Amino acid sequence: MGDSEVVLTLPDELRGAFKDPMGPVETDAEVLSGDVSGPLIAVGDVVSYHFERIGHTPDVAVVDGLTERDAVEPEVADVLETSSARRITATNPAATLSESMLRALREALGSEEPVAIDVDGEEDLVVLPALVLAPEGASVVYGQPGEGMVHVEVDEGTKERARGLLERMGGDHERLWELLDG
Repeated sequence: MGDSEVVLTLPDELRGAFKDPMGPVETDAEVLSGDVSGPLIAVGDVVSYHFERIGHTPDVAVVDGLTERDAVEPEVADVLETSSARRITATNPAATLSESMLRALREALGSEEPVAIDVDGEEDLVVLPALVLAPEGASVVYGQPGEGMVHVEVDEGTKERARGLLERMGGDHERLWELLDG
């Protein structure tokens, strides 16, 4: 069983479930930073960049070097490169969640210091396991194309919603929960 083994895949009929933001949309990182009380998990390069730029290094940043399928601007890449976060890598093919990604996420969330996960592939679906793994009171922030940054506060309700969406994805759910509960 390779580390980059795909555990779940997003079926086409579920794609629509991700179109609506899971929380309020904010365009100003300063405002958002003020709303974040617990650990901050930033999913996406541009979101991570906005927090780094105002001096708020995310506790966990998940980045893949892309924004809406194109390479990120050099400035975004430069700011992320200079982050003080410890870097780990994961392989995660598009529209999937891999064992490599889930392990990296768990390691990052268990770390005392900020961690940036460099993803070879895509990080779009990482919001779901992040919501399941993050402690209550944490904030998961991800980009909503063309709108801004979505702030999801982690509580029992958002955890349940994430679990429900993960259950509706195709794949090895037993393996998923093993990796997430591990």
